[in-house]
Amino acid sequence: MAEKTEWYVVHTYSGYENKVKANIEKIIENRGMHDLIDQVVVPVQETLEVKNGRKKTVQRKVLPGYVLLKMVMNDDTWYVVRNTRGVTSFVGPGSKPVPLTEAEIATMGIGEGGDLVTLDLTPGQLVKITSGPFEGSIGNVEEVIMPKKQVKIKLSVFGRDTFVELDFHMLQRV
Repeated sequence: MAEKTEWYVVHTYSGYENKVKANIEKIIENRGMHDLIDQVVVPVQETLEVKNGRKKTVQRKVLPGYVLLKMVMNDDTWYVVRNTRGVTSFVGPGSKPVPLTEAEIATMGIGEGGDLVTLDLTPGQLVKITSGPFEGSIGNVEEVIMPKKQVKIKLSVFGRDTFVELDFHMLQRV
Protein backbone atom coordinates (compact mmCIF):
# COMPACT_ATOMS: atom_id res chain seq x y z
CA MET A 1 0.00 0.00 0.00
CA ALA A 2 1.42 3.36 -1.03
CA GLU A 3 1.58 5.96 1.68
CA LYS A 4 -0.50 9.09 1.20
CA THR A 5 1.21 12.34 0.26
CA GLU A 6 -0.20 15.41 1.94
CA TRP A 7 0.69 19.10 2.09
CA TYR A 8 2.67 20.27 5.12
CA VAL A 9 4.03 23.68 6.02
CA VAL A 10 7.45 24.37 7.50
CA HIS A 11 8.50 27.60 9.16
CA THR A 12 11.84 29.05 8.04
CA TYR A 13 14.09 31.88 9.02
CA SER A 14 12.88 35.07 7.36
CA GLY A 15 14.39 35.43 3.90
CA TYR A 16 15.59 31.79 3.79
CA GLU A 17 12.55 30.36 1.95
CA ASN A 18 14.33 29.84 -1.38
CA LYS A 19 17.48 28.49 0.30
CA VAL A 20 15.40 25.99 2.27
CA LYS A 21 13.62 24.94 -0.94
CA ALA A 22 16.96 24.46 -2.73
CA ASN A 23 18.45 22.55 0.25
CA ILE A 24 15.47 20.18 0.51
CA GLU A 25 15.49 19.58 -3.26
CA LYS A 26 19.22 18.78 -3.09
CA ILE A 27 18.61 16.30 -0.23
CA ILE A 28 15.76 14.67 -2.21
CA GLU A 29 18.13 14.26 -5.16
CA ASN A 30 21.09 12.96 -3.10
CA ARG A 31 19.06 10.49 -1.03
CA GLY A 32 16.67 9.37 -3.78
CA MET A 33 13.58 10.50 -1.87
CA HIS A 34 11.51 11.48 -4.94
CA ASP A 35 8.83 8.96 -3.99
CA LEU A 36 8.50 10.44 -0.48
CA ILE A 37 8.74 14.20 -1.08
CA ASP A 38 6.83 15.19 -4.23
CA GLN A 39 7.04 18.96 -4.23
CA VAL A 40 8.68 21.84 -2.42
CA VAL A 41 6.94 25.17 -3.05
CA VAL A 42 7.62 28.77 -2.07
CA PRO A 43 4.32 30.42 -3.08
CA VAL A 44 4.90 33.65 -5.01
CA GLN A 45 2.69 36.03 -6.92
CA GLU A 46 3.62 38.53 -9.57
CA THR A 47 2.68 42.10 -8.80
CA LEU A 48 3.10 45.32 -10.71
CA GLU A 49 5.22 47.86 -8.88
CA VAL A 50 5.79 51.47 -9.86
CA LYS A 51 9.19 52.75 -8.83
CA ASN A 52 10.65 56.07 -10.00
CA GLY A 53 7.82 56.34 -12.52
CA ARG A 54 8.63 52.97 -14.13
CA LYS A 55 6.35 49.95 -14.04
CA LYS A 56 8.09 46.74 -13.10
CA THR A 57 6.78 43.22 -12.50
CA VAL A 58 8.15 41.72 -9.29
CA GLN A 59 7.59 38.42 -7.52
CA ARG A 60 6.45 38.64 -3.91
CA LYS A 61 6.26 35.76 -1.48
CA VAL A 62 2.65 34.97 -0.58
CA LEU A 63 3.65 33.39 2.76
CA PRO A 64 6.94 34.96 3.91
CA GLY A 65 8.76 32.66 6.31
CA TYR A 66 7.02 29.47 5.13
CA VAL A 67 7.63 26.69 2.62
CA LEU A 68 4.99 24.16 1.49
CA LEU A 69 5.89 20.49 1.04
CA LYS A 70 3.82 17.73 -0.55
CA MET A 71 5.22 14.65 1.10
CA VAL A 72 4.68 11.34 2.85
CA MET A 73 5.14 11.96 6.57
CA ASN A 74 7.29 9.34 8.25
CA ASP A 75 10.30 9.36 10.60
CA ASP A 76 12.80 9.69 7.72
CA THR A 77 11.09 12.56 5.92
CA TRP A 78 10.36 14.36 9.20
CA TYR A 79 14.03 14.09 10.21
CA VAL A 80 15.37 15.20 6.83
CA VAL A 81 13.10 18.24 6.56
CA ARG A 82 13.31 19.24 10.23
CA ASN A 83 17.12 19.15 10.14
CA THR A 84 17.49 21.12 6.91
CA ARG A 85 19.47 24.32 7.41
CA GLY A 86 17.05 27.28 7.72
CA VAL A 87 14.02 25.24 8.86
CA THR A 88 12.84 26.17 12.35
CA SER A 89 9.84 23.81 12.66
CA PHE A 90 6.87 22.16 11.06
CA VAL A 91 3.58 23.99 11.51
CA GLY A 92 1.47 22.13 14.06
CA PRO A 93 1.02 21.75 17.82
CA GLY A 94 4.29 20.99 19.59
CA SER A 95 6.56 19.15 17.19
CA LYS A 96 3.72 17.21 15.53
CA PRO A 97 3.26 18.28 11.90
CA VAL A 98 -0.36 18.67 10.84
CA PRO A 99 -1.28 18.30 7.14
CA LEU A 100 -3.26 21.05 5.46
CA THR A 101 -6.99 20.41 5.08
CA GLU A 102 -8.70 20.45 1.68
CA ALA A 103 -10.21 23.85 2.55
CA GLU A 104 -6.80 25.29 3.46
CA ILE A 105 -5.31 23.91 0.26
CA ALA A 106 -8.10 25.54 -1.78
CA THR A 107 -7.71 28.83 0.11
CA MET A 108 -4.00 28.88 -0.67
CA GLY A 109 -4.80 28.32 -4.31
CA ILE A 110 -3.07 24.98 -4.66
CA GLY A 111 -4.62 23.01 -7.52
CA GLU A 112 -5.18 19.26 -7.88
CA GLY A 113 -1.69 18.63 -9.21
CA GLY A 114 -0.20 20.71 -6.45
CA ASP A 115 0.40 23.66 -8.72
CA LEU A 116 -0.40 27.06 -7.35
CA VAL A 117 -3.51 28.36 -9.03
CA THR A 118 -2.81 31.64 -10.75
CA LEU A 119 -5.47 33.51 -12.58
CA ASP A 120 -4.19 35.86 -15.22
CA LEU A 121 -7.02 38.38 -14.92
CA THR A 122 -7.02 42.13 -15.15
CA PRO A 123 -9.79 44.61 -14.43
CA GLY A 124 -12.19 44.94 -17.34
CA GLN A 125 -11.94 41.33 -18.54
CA LEU A 126 -15.04 39.16 -18.89
CA VAL A 127 -15.33 35.98 -16.81
CA LYS A 128 -17.90 33.21 -16.55
CA ILE A 129 -18.89 31.97 -13.10
CA THR A 130 -18.56 28.16 -12.99
CA SER A 131 -20.06 27.39 -9.55
CA GLY A 132 -22.14 28.86 -6.76
CA PRO A 133 -25.42 30.80 -6.84
CA PHE A 134 -24.33 32.89 -9.85
CA GLU A 135 -23.22 29.86 -11.91
CA GLY A 136 -23.44 30.54 -15.65
CA SER A 137 -23.43 34.33 -15.22
CA ILE A 138 -20.90 36.46 -17.04
CA GLY A 139 -19.43 39.54 -15.42
CA ASN A 140 -16.63 42.08 -15.58
CA VAL A 141 -13.54 41.82 -13.39
CA GLU A 142 -13.39 44.91 -11.18
CA GLU A 143 -10.50 43.94 -8.88
CA VAL A 144 -8.19 40.97 -8.25
CA ILE A 145 -7.71 40.38 -4.51
CA MET A 146 -4.55 38.21 -4.40
CA PRO A 147 -4.18 37.67 -0.63
CA LYS A 148 -7.72 36.27 -0.44
CA LYS A 149 -7.44 34.48 -3.85
CA GLN A 150 -10.65 36.24 -4.88
CA VAL A 151 -11.88 38.41 -7.70
CA LYS A 152 -14.42 41.22 -7.36
CA ILE A 153 -16.89 40.89 -10.24
CA LYS A 154 -19.55 43.31 -11.50
CA LEU A 155 -22.72 41.45 -12.51
CA SER A 156 -25.99 42.74 -13.87
CA VAL A 157 -28.71 41.32 -11.59
CA PHE A 158 -32.29 42.35 -12.37
CA GLY A 159 -30.96 45.26 -14.42
CA ARG A 160 -28.79 46.63 -11.60
CA ASP A 161 -25.02 46.43 -11.22
CA THR A 162 -24.13 44.13 -8.35
CA PHE A 163 -20.63 43.44 -7.03
CA VAL A 164 -19.66 39.99 -5.76
CA GLU A 165 -16.36 38.59 -4.52
CA LEU A 166 -15.69 35.05 -5.73
CA ASP A 167 -12.83 32.58 -5.28
CA PHE A 168 -10.47 31.96 -8.21
CA HIS A 169 -11.63 28.37 -8.66
CA MET A 170 -15.21 29.57 -9.30
CA LEU A 171 -14.27 31.46 -12.48
CA GLN A 172 -13.07 30.94 -15.99
CA ARG A 173 -12.01 33.49 -18.58
CA VAL A 174 -14.38 34.15 -21.47
